[in-house]
Amino acid sequence: MPRSDSLYAQRNRVRIAQAAARLIAEHGLSDWSLAKRKACRELGLSARESLPGNDEIEQALRDYNRLFRPDEQIASLRVQRRAALQWMETLSAWSPVLIGGVAAGWATEHSEVRLELEAEDPKSVEMALINAGVCYSATGDRKGVASSAQLFVDRGEHRVRIIVVSPAQRRNRLRRDEDARMTLPDLKSLLQDATSGKDPAPG
Repeated sequence: MPRSDSLYAQRNRVRIAQAAARLIAEHGLSDWSLAKRKACRELGLSARESLPGNDEIEQALRDYNRLFRPDEQIASLRVQRRAALQWMETLSAWSPVLIGGVAAGWATEHSEVRLELEAEDPKSVEMALINAGVCYSATGDRKGVASSAQLFVDRGEHRVRIIVVSPAQRRNRLRRDEDARMTLPDLKSLLQDATSGKDPAPG
């Protein structure tokens, strides 16, 4: 029989995940670690409390979207995916893959569009953006994306994060990555289904 303190910790993980999901969905917090800590404070829990993993936050976001904004989330997700399609077509030379919440279906209206490109030299992607007159910023923060170049584009309603990986990095990532991923044909097919009224439920 499980210990009562273990059950208490599990319940608190669920409560923290739900509160963090609300902060992410309603206030656009992009730092999930911060969202978890703020959720702890809001709930009056100790800073030493066992925090939920990102997979638990993703599930809590799916639950939040389904319960509190089902129609709005489906509409905003479709707009985000259409924006992703335009970028993927523009950057098709680098085998773009849609990743993150927009691919998985739990994205909120505040979520960025995340694209992974494959290139031996990230500068080739940067030059393409420059030649197309696209303003972007680059970051040296490699956290979570080891040795990958990350470019950010703020244009219109959507913030786009472009992660450039080498062919070797992509092969290694595919062996261990269980996150949702959409290729250009996958996304085109999904949006065509949506247009014909066969749009699957997000997530």
